[in-house]
Amino acid sequence: MTQTTSARPTTPASTRRWLALAVLMFPVLLISVDNTVLSFAVPALSKALAPTSDQLLWMIDVYPLVLAGLLVPMGSLGDRIGRKRLLLVGSAGFGVVSALAAFSPSAEWLIAARALLGFFGSMLMPATLSLIRSIFTDQDERRRAIAIWAAGFAGGAALGPILGGWLLEHFAWGSVFLLAVPMLLPILLAGPFLIPEFKDPQPGPVDPLSIALAILALAPLVFGIKLAAKGADPVVAAAAVAIGLASGWLFVRRQLRRPIPMLDVRLFRNPTFSGALAVNLLSIFSMVGFIYFLTQHLQLVAGLSPMQAGVLMVPGLALSIVSGLGAAWLARHVAVSTLMVFGLGLNAVAYGLVLLVAQADSVLPLMGAFAVLGLGVGLSETLSNDLALSAVPPAKAGAASAISETAYETGTVLGTAVLGGLLNAAYTRNLRLPDGLGGADAAAASQTLGGAHDVAARLPSDQAAALLESAAHAFDSGVAVTASIGMATAVVAAVVIHRALRRQPVAVAPTGEPHA
Repeated sequence: MTQTTSARPTTPASTRRWLALAVLMFPVLLISVDNTVLSFAVPALSKALAPTSDQLLWMIDVYPLVLAGLLVPMGSLGDRIGRKRLLLVGSAGFGVVSALAAFSPSAEWLIAARALLGFFGSMLMPATLSLIRSIFTDQDERRRAIAIWAAGFAGGAALGPILGGWLLEHFAWGSVFLLAVPMLLPILLAGPFLIPEFKDPQPGPVDPLSIALAILALAPLVFGIKLAAKGADPVVAAAAVAIGLASGWLFVRRQLRRPIPMLDVRLFRNPTFSGALAVNLLSIFSMVGFIYFLTQHLQLVAGLSPMQAGVLMVPGLALSIVSGLGAAWLARHVAVSTLMVFGLGLNAVAYGLVLLVAQADSVLPLMGAFAVLGLGVGLSETLSNDLALSAVPPAKAGAASAISETAYETGTVLGTAVLGGLLNAAYTRNLRLPDGLGGADAAAASQTLGGAHDVAARLPSDQAAALLESAAHAFDSGVAVTASIGMATAVVAAVVIHRALRRQPVAVAPTGEPHA
């Protein structure tokens, strides 16, 4: 029988609850693996599809862009038709499109496939988090479950480099997309039997205008930021940002006036909820921007194979799992706000270390900085998701989950768009091409670091060496800018979060309820 949020759902047997969580972890792992694997595939994609720098960035962030724009509408749809049903539909669609993406013949086709993956991916993430909120009604159990859920993101990020590195060394780049097929089989086969259904018994009417405004609030905003980061088309960039901000304002106004809004924006009046979302967004902003730089540096500057680069990143990603799981225990003894500020502080330290060691001959100092970042992100991400869900009543779990995931994916988009865009702009600006390089080769080498390596493979040895040396220095020249932004963002976020949460509950009582 379908359960609804109108009454406290019947608690299933303990074994069944945790088996349901195990099944729910597969789409979580998939989303995380997909993000990390694609970053590692950038050099192979650059060689196989010859994308421009813009196309390369769109390959990476069109997926989280579409995902973020649709998370709120899909969260509302899940409350209407059932969260389990939405999860199963999204899983099936994601698997089919992943198989199609693996055989994309051009950059344009891959971008389109990634956009469609974002559509189906938007059905997965709000459903998993809101189902956890509904299945685990005890706060202690829910916090442990969310810690495992957050660790799944980090675990997928750790698994991605190993799987991606091995696949890219033995198979074509399309193999990284085929990973989705076996990873989604458990949820499609066991999910219908293990996962209970939850939905809102009194959903509001479908509101197409709100859906359109939700998408228009984010897509033009990120597009404008991407253009601004490149220093190109300032008028178009400003217009896009203005459209995004205006659409966001209209969306909020419409939700406040509707008797049953698609998204209850009044939730943002709760400083705990708003503060948790800010931590969520800014933590993943730091992680994604770092990974975008590090994966290319290890392969194209340090000269490591994809597998070697993946293995080197595992300790930092494993530490994010450890700190995420440890956060649930620490939160019983230390103020959650203190832990979040500490996690953001570690993010700032990590970027500070990058400023000091980015030009070092050894990659080990960079891996140390990445390990510090992993500790900070694992700590802050786990607690921010738990805090966001705990700050709202159970009936709002779907909306809160969608907003929390929107913050996560917006951070993913901005991490790539802002930090990745600035990095690419610095590379193009500082690259010094060797004499005698033809127009087509010069354009390709100036677009991306992967393009420079592809061009160098066709040049005489002296020209190739000069191009690769200049490309490596040009790429790393952007690190000072991006690392400074990452560090400053983390510091400002820590101050803001401390002020927002300092009057909120600081510990958890033995009963699992927060102390006032």
